[in-house]
Amino acid sequence: MVKVVVTGSDGQLGKTFVEVVSGLDDISCDFKTSNELDITCSDQLRDTFEKGHYDFCINCAAYTNVEQAEKSPDLAYQVNAEGVKNLAEVCKKQHTTLIHISSDYVFDGKMDGGYTVEDKTNPINVYGKSKLAGEKFIQQIQPNHYIIRTSWLYSKKYGHNFYRTILRKALAGEDLYVTDAQKGCPTNTESLAKFILNEIVLGEKPFGMYHFTDGNPMTWHDFAKQILEENGLTEKVDLVLDSNYRTLAKRPKNSVLL
Repeated sequence: MVKVVVTGSDGQLGKTFVEVVSGLDDISCDFKTSNELDITCSDQLRDTFEKGHYDFCINCAAYTNVEQAEKSPDLAYQVNAEGVKNLAEVCKKQHTTLIHISSDYVFDGKMDGGYTVEDKTNPINVYGKSKLAGEKFIQQIQPNHYIIRTSWLYSKKYGHNFYRTILRKALAGEDLYVTDAQKGCPTNTESLAKFILNEIVLGEKPFGMYHFTDGNPMTWHDFAKQILEENGLTEKVDLVLDSNYRTLAKRPKNSVLL
């Protein structure tokens, strides 16, 4: 029996792990919400890991509000960098393998094709910079690690994400204004959770950096169209291409991961 702790289990990915693990007999999981286990608190981490004797830690805890991170950079770094540093330190001390979820936003978006794990990072917003800082802390501290960069993560069931927002607005009959200025690979939380559990926790992949997505590059406008088609709503609402989309945070125009 492999023993795993999942941090940030109250988020969309964490809740997906709760669901996916229920069908596996050879994994025992402790699910910790952000309130139950604050990764920015070293004492909480030490006590939890000393009692838990975990083989793996899957870190789903993160500060993910890209816009708000520009206004509150200290908070983004506290969770995505310092909190991850704390995790790396406790995992090393307790001989726990760390599986950390990172982001396509560590890249600047200037690449013509997709990004590989060997490509140079150059984040252009606070969120991306804080996630990259977390990656570097792990690489410096805990050799036994997996860093998994993913992109445009969404759950059809949980959380606030693009998929659920488009569906909610469409069902309410609202017109949809969506940009095509960014290109990436939407990734279902179920796909990511199954990859981590089957290929890493129960598999034999070597330690290191991985990119994982559902592998279908598209724009946000393309994704919105796909969501409407999937739910039979294409004829019920107007999907308008919004060329004047503005955000506080700079966003990579191309963040396709290979």
